[in-house]
Amino acid sequence: MLHIVDDEEIIRDSLAWLARSRNIAATAYDSGQALLAALESATGFDADGECILLDVRMPGLSGVALFNELKSKGLIRRRPVIFLTGHGDVPMAVDMLKNGAFDFFEKPFNDNQLMDRVLQALENSRASGAEDAVQTRLAGLSVREREVLNLILAGKMNKVIADELGISMRTVEVHRAHIFDKMNVKTAVELARLLK
Repeated sequence: MLHIVDDEEIIRDSLAWLARSRNIAATAYDSGQALLAALESATGFDADGECILLDVRMPGLSGVALFNELKSKGLIRRRPVIFLTGHGDVPMAVDMLKNGAFDFFEKPFNDNQLMDRVLQALENSRASGAEDAVQTRLAGLSVREREVLNLILAGKMNKVIADELGISMRTVEVHRAHIFDKMNVKTAVELARLLK
């Protein structure tokens, strides 16, 4: 999902059309306050595969002020922000990039270059979300399950794991089943692929 924030209707409409031409779902907002309200009120809005195109200069809440507010509230986690401006300067762009923006485009911009960067930002968002999900699953493992997991990843059989940990083979089988269940995999190969 691409969130477009610009106070100019013609820009919002053209960016939304451009996004749709690349099969990117897009929602447009006429102000920073509108996006902020949508993000704060939505449930499960920390979805993966989102990006924000944000105009720097807008009446009311500027793009820079909105970016800082979203960042302080944790609402741009896994949502790369690409700034758009007709009045940008190099120091502003450098400052935004250092502050965590994904990219900075000056108007008029090359449509294809902008959409290519949006696609890269969306891919980064999805990859970040997938990594977070794996880390969350790993955090749900007990200390013993982590020990068994490491030995499974080392390619050791249940009997060898049992001997090394000083537990019964049946206990290893139970831990293995719990690990596979918690990590949402069916085989050791899937587990290794997930954690590579």
